[in-house]
Amino acid sequence: MPEPRLNTRCVHAAHEPDAAVGAIAEPIYLTTTFERDADGAYPRGYRYSREGSPNRTALESCMASLEGGIGALAFASGLAANMAIFELLRAGDRVLAPLEAYYGTLKQLREHASARGITVDSTDFSDSAAVQAALTGRTRLVWIETPTNPLLSITDLARVTAMGHAAGAWVACDNTLATPMCQQPFAFKADFIVHSGTKYLGGHSDVMSGIVVVRDDRALLGQLQNWQRVGGAGLAPFDCWLLRRSIATLGIRVRTQCRSAQLIAEFLASHPAIERVYYPGLPRHPGYAIAAAQMPGGFGAVLSMCLTAGSPAAFAAARRTRFFTRATSLGGVESLIEHRASIEGPGSQTPQNLLRLSIGIEDTQDLIDDLAQALV
Repeated sequence: MPEPRLNTRCVHAAHEPDAAVGAIAEPIYLTTTFERDADGAYPRGYRYSREGSPNRTALESCMASLEGGIGALAFASGLAANMAIFELLRAGDRVLAPLEAYYGTLKQLREHASARGITVDSTDFSDSAAVQAALTGRTRLVWIETPTNPLLSITDLARVTAMGHAAGAWVACDNTLATPMCQQPFAFKADFIVHSGTKYLGGHSDVMSGIVVVRDDRALLGQLQNWQRVGGAGLAPFDCWLLRRSIATLGIRVRTQCRSAQLIAEFLASHPAIERVYYPGLPRHPGYAIAAAQMPGGFGAVLSMCLTAGSPAAFAAARRTRFFTRATSLGGVESLIEHRASIEGPGSQTPQNLLRLSIGIEDTQDLIDDLAQALV
């Protein structure tokens, strides 16, 4: 038989009826420790839940299958997943990071990695020539986020990954906004994929989590597994169960959300109150052609809009929405609206008149009507 497609893997990867009683739903193993045999061995594979649990194994196996890697690791948050990769670096190494990315990632690089003697170089990742110019012989890690949060810039995965490898660097791609349904970074030979599982993988705004997937290097996978054990940031059994349960509907949710986001972006692009819409599915987006080539499953379900009348108008529009909840985060079944710069705080490079929208699974026309009445 051919390899199962993504929707099938979402449902069936690492998911089988319980061998003991035949339960279709995976049991939640709320135990911190596991019984040893009389000789001291652990023949069932588990000894202490910080080191691993059946629920974590199921989740990690599922994510490795979805992204096409040899293994995955589940952490307590997306930032904890980032940190696991950054901990592979040593003093004197250099990281090449985008000027525009999730502010928490950039904060980790500026404050944590730099304090450990790691040099962080930054450039515009939407410009492949700028990336090439910024690479050095000491660059150990190239960090890609595409599309970026919150300006939805696009990086050419094939070109930048090839340039990073030619320089002797590992390449990591934050695939949170795209999800495995829209984009497969391992098809372009990235070494690591990172997710904030809190977002689309969880999909219901009820579980904090992070995922790292390793493409093909078993030594790196082993180093990360050791850090997961020693660092103590592995995802708890119940959270693993919640995330694995939600992944079963990932394809259905994301495709619905992407279709709505496309129509909403097109509506906003012609609205007189909107100065600019950031969404890679619009042909006027500078990264549209690259996104169309490397995101065959859709352009994602996050978009940002800048209001012509400035920051006060942005706050006013967010107050008037009925079906968009004013809240941070993204990827849930409910639509969210956020004045991003005020969340990021002092030093934010996000335009003050920008609102970021996370499109949920509500009826598309209801969301368009809601925005229409809010943008008066």
